[in-house]
Amino acid sequence: MLSRLFGVLVFFVAITSSVFAMTTCGGEVACSVRGGDYHIELPSDGDLRGVYVFFHGYKSSAKLQMRQRRLVDMTLAHHLAYVAVDGIGGSWSFPNSAQSGRDEKAFIADVFQDLHNRYGFSPDKTVIGGFSIGASMAWYTACQQGERTRAMVTFSGVFWNPLPKAADCVAAIPPIIHFHGTADQTFPLSGRAIGARFRQGNAFESIAIMRSRGKCDVTIVRKVTLDGIQCDDVPRCIRGDSVMCIHNGGHEARADMLDAALTAIGFPR
Repeated sequence: MLSRLFGVLVFFVAITSSVFAMTTCGGEVACSVRGGDYHIELPSDGDLRGVYVFFHGYKSSAKLQMRQRRLVDMTLAHHLAYVAVDGIGGSWSFPNSAQSGRDEKAFIADVFQDLHNRYGFSPDKTVIGGFSIGASMAWYTACQQGERTRAMVTFSGVFWNPLPKAADCVAAIPPIIHFHGTADQTFPLSGRAIGARFRQGNAFESIAIMRSRGKCDVTIVRKVTLDGIQCDDVPRCIRGDSVMCIHNGGHEARADMLDAALTAIGFPR
């Protein structure tokens, strides 16, 4: 009898510990999944309407990204949780990148699933984004598993050469808002060579691929203004508009740009 009670107690402790581990990450404590982890911060007022999943730039990390308070605080002001996903060695292992060593598609799928399990974030509440090479990671995520996202808001980074074909992407390309500067020398609009083997892709060719796969009506280009930037809005895609915002700045991701984009995709302050 005692041995049976002891067994039940051990089982209860194991289950309780598992549940506790599932719910006690956030802030300085990373949430771990197979292959890596992410950091998350929730709105302090408890008004939680979705999540912005952000992929950091080169030589950064999820922990460092959480210190980019203007982006974090702007996200929280829109009633979204802010998630910074951790790359490998300060970079990302997407197709044709200079980094290798992790199946990013599987890892990010596990991040999405973990966010659903822990916090209940469904695809219709999940926005993805990123800066520079992290924006490239977001573009490949939208291409490979766009059905798991509501929209994408990115800054200063797109596909790398050789660019994927439209048929390589899922049909469920999410609505896109992308910001890119004409004075960007780190990831120019036309792309640039990285060493002898790798090359960043052309921003206009990259968005054309997504618009083709999303069956956007490219015969219609509307002008919309986001954060004072005149943007090209191509409508009538399968899931929503495809917006390219070309500004006269450099390699940057500004909170006021994010503010305008999150409002445009349906998450007002």
